[in-house]
Amino acid sequence: MQLSLNQNQMVIQLDWYEQLLAFTLHNPITVSLDHLLEATAEEPQSRWTDLRAPGTHLPGVIKAGTYYTRHGREFWYATIDQKFLVLELREEPYQKIVLTVANNQAWVDRLNQAKSNSIGGLP
Repeated sequence: MQLSLNQNQMVIQLDWYEQLLAFTLHNPITVSLDHLLEATAEEPQSRWTDLRAPGTHLPGVIKAGTYYTRHGREFWYATIDQKFLVLELREEPYQKIVLTVANNQAWVDRLNQAKSNSIGGLP
């Protein structure tokens, strides 16, 4: 997975096997920084009642794909790495995107800084 910031948006480029495990054809996933409410590195809550449609879930190993929760539609690509990057969104196809990335705290800082610098970055 490659993450990048281009002007006023974040681009999430999944590798082919990540697309396969997440059962998604949406590649890359783009998120407008104007629609970013918050980026955090905290472990997100996951419930057994979350509806996976479609995706892959092996408890303790991987949670990937589209999930429907009581908060809305979410995209997950989280592995046992536990270095979470959680994006809370508005006016996007997903209300939340949860990823595991090696340098998660650096991405949290970078995204929150870019959001505060962007025009219209306040919710």
